[in-house]
Amino acid sequence: MTTLRDDTVATPAKVGNEPVITLRGVEKYFPVREGVFQQVVGHVRAVDNVSFEIPRGQTVGLVGESGCGKTTLGRCIAGLTDATGGGIYFRLSVADRQFLDQVDAIPQEQRTQEQRDRVERLERAHRIDRLKGDAWRTYRRNCQFVFQDAFSSLNPRQLVKDIVGRPLKVYKEASGPGLTERVVGLLESVGLGRQHLYRYPHEFSGGQRQRISIARALALDPEFIVLDEPTSALDVSVQSQILNLLHELQQERGLTYLFITHDLGVVRLMSDDIVVMYLGEVMEHATSEELFASPRHPYTDALLAANPDLLSDGDEDTEMRGLEGTLPDPARPPRGCRFHTRCPVATPRCGWEVDDAVAWLLDNATVLDGLSGVERATDFDSVLRFGDEAAAGEAASLLESSDVPASMRTAMVELGTDGAQLRIRFEEVDAVRLEDVGGGHTTSCILHTSQSAGS
Repeated sequence: MTTLRDDTVATPAKVGNEPVITLRGVEKYFPVREGVFQQVVGHVRAVDNVSFEIPRGQTVGLVGESGCGKTTLGRCIAGLTDATGGGIYFRLSVADRQFLDQVDAIPQEQRTQEQRDRVERLERAHRIDRLKGDAWRTYRRNCQFVFQDAFSSLNPRQLVKDIVGRPLKVYKEASGPGLTERVVGLLESVGLGRQHLYRYPHEFSGGQRQRISIARALALDPEFIVLDEPTSALDVSVQSQILNLLHELQQERGLTYLFITHDLGVVRLMSDDIVVMYLGEVMEHATSEELFASPRHPYTDALLAANPDLLSDGDEDTEMRGLEGTLPDPARPPRGCRFHTRCPVATPRCGWEVDDAVAWLLDNATVLDGLSGVERATDFDSVLRFGDEAAAGEAASLLESSDVPASMRTAMVELGTDGAQLRIRFEEVDAVRLEDVGGGHTTSCILHTSQSAGS
């Protein structure tokens, strides 16, 4: 298990810190194109309505399995790709964020001119996709990115001196001998030295290349750094060195981190707050201590149960449980709770729909070989047309069997055949929402929120 040194324990969350980065309903959709003319037939919802804050001087961990949208969100925050919707704000005060939240609840036509003018001023001054000129340059120098693969992120044709010094040259911070000395100072701050100035990236180990990437990110003395799985490609012993280095730099320079990883052991050591993502949405958000002591979402439970390093003393005999099944199609994410198709404690209120029934038939029978068409009234109400009555009847019998998850059978309010047609209708539910369950701990699981009763 990766550990920090005894003198580098993660700093406890500081109440009242102003946020460096504020996310409000951020979305990033990628178009799905088909046909000769590449017409858009749908969108992959890589990031879908994500909101949280990153307080100054703290580390927010962003966790989830591969494909959940972590890196895409990090790239949006760093300005490397544009968000489709919502807003990412730099140095937005808590008071201004509260004002924007209040205004969002007011219909556009009912807002006063003063409110509209203030919203416009705030967005021009703080929303990164609306920053221009010097304001944009200020953001870019204060938001840096450390990539997962240090080798591919370093130009193989450039010397370390040029790689680390390039930000200083672009922003005209130094030149000539002064530039060289600034680069030496940066290298020494990450455990390298003058002897490494005139070498190429391929001459270094993986850990050394990551140190070079960190030195480049520090060149302009930024406030905020996005760390995209900075240790996942490194040996365990090297991981500890890099994590200790990152923590020391944070303490010395007052840095703010967004730490993206799938390793809960690492994020537990490094983070003050943790955001858990699944299929583009936030499932849970809490302080590190609270999330590991009392997780409130089955997805978080599953991530913890799949990591043997997180077992406490006396739990050696606890059965390790992995997540079953694969991620649903992000172009057609499940309604209700997006995790319900893989959840071991799913309820009838979690959002079962016709696609879930069809997916179960595909996995457990060949009856859908005779399916000739689907008439979809809604996601929860559809008619499946088969080639003959026998196939429709067989599909209905299979869906009534005890092999079907009990919660899905209970949610099915209508299942019947009419000749070669099979009507399936589920109880319709709204998309789940994040709710505070106490102490700033938020979750979208209806087992812990007011949504279990359909409110």
